[in-house]
Amino acid sequence: MWSSVAQSLRLLSGCHGGRRSIATVISGNKTSKLVRERLKDQVEEMRTQFSGFRPGLVVLQVGDREDSNLYISTKLKAAAEIGIDAKHIRLPKTATQAEVLRSIMEVNDNPAVHGLIVQLPLDSVNPIDTELVTNAVSPLKDVDGLSCINAGKLSRGDLNDCFIPCTPNGCMELIKQTGVSVAGKNAVVIGRSKIVGAPMHDLLLWNHATVTNCHSKTKDLPEQVARADILVVGAGRAEMVRGEWVKEGAVVIDCGINHVPDKTKASGKRVVGDIHYASASQRAGHITPVPGGVGPMTVAMLMENTVQSAQRFLKNRDGGNQH
Repeated sequence: MWSSVAQSLRLLSGCHGGRRSIATVISGNKTSKLVRERLKDQVEEMRTQFSGFRPGLVVLQVGDREDSNLYISTKLKAAAEIGIDAKHIRLPKTATQAEVLRSIMEVNDNPAVHGLIVQLPLDSVNPIDTELVTNAVSPLKDVDGLSCINAGKLSRGDLNDCFIPCTPNGCMELIKQTGVSVAGKNAVVIGRSKIVGAPMHDLLLWNHATVTNCHSKTKDLPEQVARADILVVGAGRAEMVRGEWVKEGAVVIDCGINHVPDKTKASGKRVVGDIHYASASQRAGHITPVPGGVGPMTVAMLMENTVQSAQRFLKNRDGGNQH
């Protein structure tokens, strides 16, 4: 009888033969809340110390895309909760490249603004060079971390002198929450986009992991994944990474947001990541859910970059001295 009870308890606790079989969920909702609370305290401290000072953020939008409007409202709401003075500048769809660049220069020159985000994609009827626009943002206000100056500093390991792109930065914060040390680990990043994959590689490398960056031309992807103590996936393909590929006990971070058909949902679809969660959670030690994992962290780290930019501004303006 006792042996059957013990066996039932092992199954209930997610253990079998002394090994965890169900991964610990890394909650982006909980972690982002902790980050936002910390930032709120820092903003309040700045306001007290520097007589009413508030970090300033501008979101510049071209056109009126519905998805962009949703992302912007999320950013503005998060900023308001923390105490950041956030403004939304919307240019019409008829805006030319010269007009967009002029708006950026005006914000660059405004000392009350410490962070400038250009919401992509640029929804204009006129041809606009996105790369040119992104690099027109002052590196000192580029809180998205997308300018070539900030990307270059990150790739060289100047982590204290640049803004780190928000999604990879959020991933690092989630990895930290697990208590797993990055140094000396085998890390595998799937995807090489400028926003997620490439900066994630750099960030892991300068935190002393041994990093492999996989992409669409990588051969034997399952073999590469199987070596990963830390796996970060930002490939943009629904559930492409299968659970059986994952190394037992690995830290698994899923940056994917994909919609797949689901007749049981009112919308007729559901959101899934780039990793097959049900099977991967049977082998991983820690795993992020989708939704509720990396997503909330991206906005939180954007706010962190804005607060950090304001702190740097005050330090440079006052030589680090209080009023």
